[in-house]
Amino acid sequence: MEKKIDIICAGEVLIDFIGHEINTSINRTKDYHRFLGGSPTNVAVNAARLGLNSVLVATCGQDGLGEYIVRKLNANNVVTTQIRKSDIEPTSVIFVSKSTGTPDFIPYREADYQIHPSQIPEDLLSTAKIFHTTCFALSKNPARQTILDSAKKAQALGLQTSIDINFSERIWPDREEAKAVLKEYLSTNPLVKLSEDDCYRLFAESKTEDYIFEYFHGLGASTICLTKGKDGVVLSDKNFGMFYQKAQQINDIKDATGAGDAFWTGFLYARLKNKNFEETISIAQKLAVLKLRNVGRLPEDINIADYLNTNE
Repeated sequence: MEKKIDIICAGEVLIDFIGHEINTSINRTKDYHRFLGGSPTNVAVNAARLGLNSVLVATCGQDGLGEYIVRKLNANNVVTTQIRKSDIEPTSVIFVSKSTGTPDFIPYREADYQIHPSQIPEDLLSTAKIFHTTCFALSKNPARQTILDSAKKAQALGLQTSIDINFSERIWPDREEAKAVLKEYLSTNPLVKLSEDDCYRLFAESKTEDYIFEYFHGLGASTICLTKGKDGVVLSDKNFGMFYQKAQQINDIKDATGAGDAFWTGFLYARLKNKNFEETISIAQKLAVLKLRNVGRLPEDINIADYLNTNE
């Protein structure tokens, strides 16, 4: 069957209310600006901006914020046929402090985890190349079970699975449950993205790179990409070994929210284009840098695929 869909992103769609004052606590933030948010949502939008055919599987409320979400996704050419609007739960929102580091946030979760099996039919999976989700999306049922079942079907159909282990104990207080669910998802051999912050939160202490790679390879993932902020990126692949790339120097960071999603979109895009790991990490870093220099989403006024493919 022809693989018309490049990437299915399954998980949270949210409204991020990002504080207007920079590096201020939520306690002291007076004004917020509304942005389309949710990690898989960001990846789906970024992928569409790169010219990929991306489908978002998600649930929002049958309300004004839900209408805004679908309108923004359609404007960005994301396929919205698998988005369900709940009559019962309102759209999930998160208040985020604007930060050049890891932002503070308060989540109000309602509709986002109400993802049902009917939203990921097998005929959708069979026409796709990558199935991507997040730790956030796996934190609550019914989304958790829907996504785990779909990932196993995806793997059986020959798709590459993918996960951003964006773990936060404030989203998922039970670390042992999180590890058990991650073990189940990692049995599908996904491409894994995680940050040092994520690891610190998941293990509740600092772990060495060796420990992190051994742990997640042990659960079944061949390729693990660890982002370390200003200390660059380390990738460990069971077949090809270790790759390290230092971070690009950026003096004008505007907003760190969504930088990891931009990085991972670049990574998946490069894998779809059959780039080697060095090229893949470089492309991922370039997209993350573009995001760090912009508040909200990637800038409108440039052709992002051209930008990624130029050697500057």
